[in-house]
Amino acid sequence: MSEQPSFPIPETAQADETTGRYIITFRDDAVIEGLDLLNDQTGIRGLANAADFPDSALDLSQIEAAGGAVFPTLGVAVVSLDEGGFSSIMTSAGEDSAILAIEPERTFYAIGDGLSADYLRGYRDAVNNLYDKATTTEAAEIEKQECFSDDSDSTWGLKATKAIDSLLTGSGMKVAVLDTGMDLQHPDFAGRSIVSQSFVPGEDVQDGNSHGTHCIGTACGFKDLNGRRYGIAYESTIYVGKVLSNAGSGASGWILAGMEWAIANGCQVISMSLGNTNPKPSTTYETVGRRALQNGCLIVAAAGNHGPTKTVGQPANSPSIMAVAAVDNCVQVPDFSATSDLIQGTKVDIAAPGVKVYSSVPMNKGRYAAYNGTSMATPHVAGLAALYAESTGKRGAELWQLLTAYAMALPLPNTRVGSGLVQAP
Repeated sequence: MSEQPSFPIPETAQADETTGRYIITFRDDAVIEGLDLLNDQTGIRGLANAADFPDSALDLSQIEAAGGAVFPTLGVAVVSLDEGGFSSIMTSAGEDSAILAIEPERTFYAIGDGLSADYLRGYRDAVNNLYDKATTTEAAEIEKQECFSDDSDSTWGLKATKAIDSLLTGSGMKVAVLDTGMDLQHPDFAGRSIVSQSFVPGEDVQDGNSHGTHCIGTACGFKDLNGRRYGIAYESTIYVGKVLSNAGSGASGWILAGMEWAIANGCQVISMSLGNTNPKPSTTYETVGRRALQNGCLIVAAAGNHGPTKTVGQPANSPSIMAVAAVDNCVQVPDFSATSDLIQGTKVDIAAPGVKVYSSVPMNKGRYAAYNGTSMATPHVAGLAALYAESTGKRGAELWQLLTAYAMALPLPNTRVGSGLVQAP
């Protein structure tokens, strides 16, 4: 088992890159009116419409041919605009317009390993310090710090969240993981109900990276070949949406296509272990997050691995998307986990296990591996959300409230851990 990530993360993953296209967000129930306005001002018409494709799975190759695409469930469009078209449509946007916002289409990345040598040294020193104190006469005055470990029964994350004690399985729930795809031949998932779709032009769903397979394993997997349990919602239907390439990056249009597909197909939970470092919330993702909640779908996303002085990045910094921070096996915040931004009004909402998380990876990458990051914390929350949805029938905002209300309060700043450590129902 490898404890270092083998998935490639671009060196440019910290940059706020744009693609040259634009994301247009329409006001509520104003998609048709907005498309008419877009046609009047720019001449763009005949955009590829996700609703015209089976299961709302838009063929992303159509974006170039049609000049863009529209996602009616989300109420957004991705378009190519020249300078004249951009200026014209910008002047048409306003309080009385069908167009709410226009933003550059940005690039997002699989959020990779966040552990630094400084963190590992700090972790070692902290453990040594606890041991020194525990072996002195002051031991009785020191509150015991509980740490969790992997063993033959389960991973430490399933113990810390009490998932291992829950009788719920995720049965009847649909969990979408939008990432780098999945190893569809992984034997641990034989016989499972899996629906898959690639939104990456020129690439199939098969995971050539490993990030997606690892996240799916935590959220929806079950046991390894030796019987160790590492997954949570192990009887859920897995919706595999490949929105990031095998190189670990993807355009916003690809991600929005995956979100449209997942919501249109009735997924109760969407897990997105992806992001960028832009601290400014996106109107598009905030609006989509709100509309997802209204459609009975909770979106959880990784807070980011660029902390502790840097704040939650897009899309997790949208108030309607649940931002997930990481904790280690002693329930401390690793230095990579991003923090809240009280000035911007964005915040960490909840925390989950995100250090040395053991899960599935593609067979050609070793079958199992332990990775680090808020990427690994996020599918813990997604899997547990599915259990709450199964047990209570709650959806959307009510599901969010359950997760935060039953989280274990921690003696740590809520700017780092939000409501606390997520717990199983």
